[in-house]
Amino acid sequence: MAAPARTSAVLTDRRRLLVVLAVVSAYFVAEIVTGYLTNSLALISDAVHMLTDIAAICLSLLTLWISARPATEGKTFGYLRAEILGALLNGLFLWLLVAFIWFEAALRLRHPEPVAGLGVMIVAAVGIAVNTFAAWVTSGSHQPALRQSGMAVYAIFVHVISDLIGSIGVLISGALVYFAGLNEADPAVSLLIGALILYSSWGLVREGVDILMESVPGHIDLPRLREDLLAIDGTREVHDLHVWCLTSHQVALAAHCVVRHDADYDRVLNAMSELLQTKFNIHHMTVQLEHDSRREHEPEHF
Repeated sequence: MAAPARTSAVLTDRRRLLVVLAVVSAYFVAEIVTGYLTNSLALISDAVHMLTDIAAICLSLLTLWISARPATEGKTFGYLRAEILGALLNGLFLWLLVAFIWFEAALRLRHPEPVAGLGVMIVAAVGIAVNTFAAWVTSGSHQPALRQSGMAVYAIFVHVISDLIGSIGVLISGALVYFAGLNEADPAVSLLIGALILYSSWGLVREGVDILMESVPGHIDLPRLREDLLAIDGTREVHDLHVWCLTSHQVALAAHCVVRHDADYDRVLNAMSELLQTKFNIHHMTVQLEHDSRREHEPEHF
């Protein structure tokens, strides 16, 4: 991605996150107060989740600012992976939140406490509207392969979806308490909210770990990529092939390619560059062209 495009994307992400931060902060205050007044663990748990979202958004804004800093002699790739670290921390924060929710829910199931169901239902309905709006604002980051907005905004998208599911669960628990007198429904729904948070955040944590471990991106078919490189006229062999993510929307490639002695180096490189950019969306490539294979002199063969 070119530098101007990267800067524009970061600015767009910042505006999205600031809008979501304002809306979520206002709802958090309303939810924590109402949760205390109605004695609803489900509502308080959801409010704590919202507080975690506020911290996550602030962290994402910080990582977006850091990742936009230019490269230096000491950090030649710049600070792109700062947003990956921030997104990974966000996912781990969610898991800590689940532990808190489940602990409190277990206590409430053993000793149910009265809950004001009507108040819970009203606040939960507002929460559904708030989280639906926040999900819409951040939905531009939800792309299956390479996301337009990167993991900083996608991390918040995951948080918001978890909140939306949580608000629906709180609404159901409030209805069960109000209409059926089932106070146990409040902590039971809290357990379900925790399970849904774990499920929704698993992909985020896994992707962050994969990027930090420099795994092959999930949307890249490495054997097919190797075959396409070998299909370029003049190419005899491809080895020491590596494909990894610099960050969520930038993929890099390094490879050694053995070419015929009569091949035109410039033509081969141009053909490889066009193939990688147009078909695989790889814009950062380092290819070493060789007349004779040096596989036996390399520590690892791929």
